[in-house]
Amino acid sequence: MSTDIRLYMFQTGQIRQKEVDIKLGYSQAEFFTPIPWYLIVHPKGNIVIDGGTAVEAARDPEGWWGDTTKKYYPIMDPEEGCVNQLSKIGMKPDDIKFVLHSHLHLDHSGACGNFPKARHLVQRREIDWAFAADWFMQGGYIKKDLTKDGITWDVMEDEDQYDVFGDGSVQTFLSPGHTPGHQSIMVRLPETGPILLAIDAAYTMDHWNEKCLPGALTSAREAAASVRRLRRIVEKENAIVVPGHDMQTWQKFKKAPAEYYKSQHRLPRPAGVTGRGPHEIVQTERTRRSRGAQ
Repeated sequence: MSTDIRLYMFQTGQIRQKEVDIKLGYSQAEFFTPIPWYLIVHPKGNIVIDGGTAVEAARDPEGWWGDTTKKYYPIMDPEEGCVNQLSKIGMKPDDIKFVLHSHLHLDHSGACGNFPKARHLVQRREIDWAFAADWFMQGGYIKKDLTKDGITWDVMEDEDQYDVFGDGSVQTFLSPGHTPGHQSIMVRLPETGPILLAIDAAYTMDHWNEKCLPGALTSAREAAASVRRLRRIVEKENAIVVPGHDMQTWQKFKKAPAEYYKSQHRLPRPAGVTGRGPHEIVQTERTRRSRGAQ
C-alpha cells in the first residue's frame, strides 16, 4: 500500500428537515444534519468523494432545489462550496482527477461540473435511477447538477469491492437500499488503519446499530442487508465507521480545511461499533482515482 495518503473531512453546511425524514417512524420535530464530503490525497492522484451540496443551492435554495426545499432545506454559506474549501488547502479544480460518487442525491452532488479534468465514477444502477426515479424519490435528485457541462461519467457496471489504485487504499462496497446504486468507501491509511465511509447506507448510528431504518430508501430489505454486510466488514477489518449524517458523531472528527488526520490525533469510535477502539489518525497524502490507474 502507498504510504503517502491523507483523508480530509469537509462539510457543506447542514440540511433542515423533520426527524422522521432521517429516522423512519420517528417524530415530526425539526432535525438538522451535517453534509459531509471527503478528499483523499494519494501519490497516484486526488479523489473528491461526493462534494456535498452544490453551491447554487446555497445561493438560491428555492431556485435550485424547487419544491424539494419544502421538505429538505439547505443551510449553507456559498463559501462552503467544495471548490472554495479546496482552495483553502491550496488545491485547484484541475488538481482533482477523480470524483467518486457514493450516490447522486442532492446533498452529494456538489462536485458535479466543478472539476473539468475529473472522471466521475458512479454505479450504473445509480445514474439510471437518478434520471428515472419513481415519484417518491424524484425530489432527491437535482437534474441540473447532473447535467452540468464538463462532466465525464465513468460508469461502474455493478462493480463491487473495486480497488481504485490496486494497492488496497481506496475500495468501494456496494450498499444499496437508500438508493439502488449506493456504494460505501473503505479508506485504508497506513498508520491509522481502515476507515469505512458508510455514507448514506447508515445516516446515523441508530441505523448502524439497527434501531431504525433511514427515512428515505428504495428498499428496506436491501438497506438492512447492506448495514449487516458493512458491519461484518468493519468487524473483520477492525475498522472505524463514519456514518453519513450523524450530528453527534460528526462533531467528534477533525475537520478540513484546518486539519486532517495525523498520527497524534485519535479518530473517535462511535458507540456500538464492533471493531477497533479509538485510533491514531495519520497524515496521509493524495488520492487520484482512475479506474485501474496504476
